Amino acid sequence: MLVGAERGDDGVAAEEAARKIAGLRIFEDAQAKMNLALADVGGGVLVVSQFTLAADLSRGRRPGFERALPASEARPIYEHFARTLEILGLPVAIGAFGEKMEVELVNDGPATFVMTVEPTSS
Repeated sequence: MLVGAERGDDGVAAEEAARKIAGLRIFEDAQAKMNLALADVGGGVLVVSQFTLAADLSRGRRPGFERALPASEARPIYEHFARTLEILGLPVAIGAFGEKMEVELVNDGPATFVMTVEPTSS
């Protein structure tokens, strides 16, 4: 799972995202219907920080990263997200925050999802 933190994100948003991810029924059951969640299939989560998800590509040819939180603010949210998944009973591994990493992905199926959690109002 690639995770990016944007301005307005906080610990509450991280918890909401983790609960949503843990409960998403995105794995096929015996009838080939997306009906099973991670825990149902014995799955776990590799959480990798990815600030480039917050890129603004609407202007020019160079991405803008104004929406991305600075690393000092994003790291606690990223770590809180991963801890919340663990509290929810999922096995979790985390990538090295802010580091260049080679992550190999096998996309086993026709589905890829992008989830955005709206900032909470105070």
